[in-house]
This record gives sequence, structure tokens and C-alpha cells, in this order.
Amino acid sequence: MEEKRNKKLFGLIGKNISYSFSRGYFAEKFEKLDLHDHEYVNFDLTVINELDDVLKEHNSSLIGMNVTIPYKEEIIPFLDKVDKKAKKIGAVNTIKITKKGKLKGYNTDYYGFKNSLKPLLKEKHKKALILGTGGASKAIAYALKKLNIEYAFVSRKAKNETMFSYNDLNKTVVEDHLVIINCTPLGTSPNITEKPNIPYQYIGEHHILYDLIYNPAESAFLKSGKENGATIKNGLQMLELQAEKAWKIWN
Repeated sequence: MEEKRNKKLFGLIGKNISYSFSRGYFAEKFEKLDLHDHEYVNFDLTVINELDDVLKEHNSSLIGMNVTIPYKEEIIPFLDKVDKKAKKIGAVNTIKITKKGKLKGYNTDYYGFKNSLKPLLKEKHKKALILGTGGASKAIAYALKKLNIEYAFVSRKAKNETMFSYNDLNKTVVEDHLVIINCTPLGTSPNITEKPNIPYQYIGEHHILYDLIYNPAESAFLKSGKENGATIKNGLQMLELQAEKAWKIWN
């Protein structure tokens, strides 16, 4: 009983997360640092309201949580406080639980993305297309803004003038936006043949194609870019950087 009470618990909130980067990453980290009283678990929620039960059950041992698809925006009303950057982004992927049991939300996705993209950028990379409009895409937009890169979202239906629909993506648009980021789940294992429906024939050696997906390491989206000479990068380094940032916040 005593041991259970002294356990330091961390976890991931998401849906259908039997496989998660975070759990493997932190389990390895705790092992390396000899933190035998630390544990990282997946909280697989069918609906976000189930979070109340998780908090009740683990209230004495829970220290921090990560948040993944599809709850990065839905989580916000459950928090007592939201960090300034996360508020601006409008999405939370990291939660710190204070000694008084209060929940404070942060966003470390933007930090991970910004610092993993930066080394690839050249003078010509002034405009970007963000494929998808979910919680992850908001952090990407915030990071691009900080990097002084103009961006437009691409979704099935363009809702306003800062958006394109997939049908709008012609030669001119693609050649004008030399950074293209996939924020959709298309192509994630096991559905590795899927990819966003963009005209890959207009992608060339000046493009950077960045995929938030890291499993498989080279998605169909990235493969198609590589075949046309583009620089490609998957989301693994972004995940590692955001995890380290989360670890700092919790400690």
C-alpha cells in the first residue's frame, strides 16, 4: 500500500492509443535515470469526460500528463489554468498537476516542431501549407509565425481566405509554398499507403515536406516528396523535443 502511495504517475490522454511514442519514451527515460518509483501509463478515453474518473482514481499519485489526438482542444475546459502560449495556440498537449491538485495546460508541440524544422530552413522558405486543421495544426501555425513563415491551412472545404481546399492546390500554389506539413493522420501505420491528396508532381528540390507522423519512418507523403528531390523529415525529433520540454515542466 505504502509503495503505491509514493508512486509518481504520468500518463497519456488520447483515443485508440494502444501504441504510443510517449509511453515507450518515458519508460526508457525512467529506466536510464533509475526512477523506479515513476510510471507512465496510457489513459485511453472514448470520450473526454472520462478524464474525471482518471483524476479521481489517481489523484494522489498523478504528476503530469500528455494529451494527444483527438483531445488537444477538448481538454481545455477541464483545466484550471492555461499557459499563455497554449492559450494563444488554442491547444494543449501537456498538463502539470500541482500539489493542490490543480491542472495547468501547456503546449510543447510548437517548441518541438519549431526546433526540428529550423535547421532545414533556407532563405527561400517563406511560405508554408499546413495540411489539416486539428489541434496539432494550431501549434504548427504558431511555430511558423515565430519563424516568420507565412502559412495557409488546407482542408477539404476552405472556410476563409487563409485556407485552401485540396482542389485549390494547383501548380502555382504548390510552387509558391516551399514548406508543406502533414498534420493529418493519413499514412499512419497500419494504413501506410494513404497520403494527403495533393499534386505531388509540382513538388521539387526546393521543397521541404514535413510529416508529423513518425510510424512508418518514411510515410507515403514523404516518399512522394523524396522521389521529386524534396527535403523530407518525419515527426520523431519533434516528439522527442516536446517530450523533453514536458519533462522540464513536470519537474
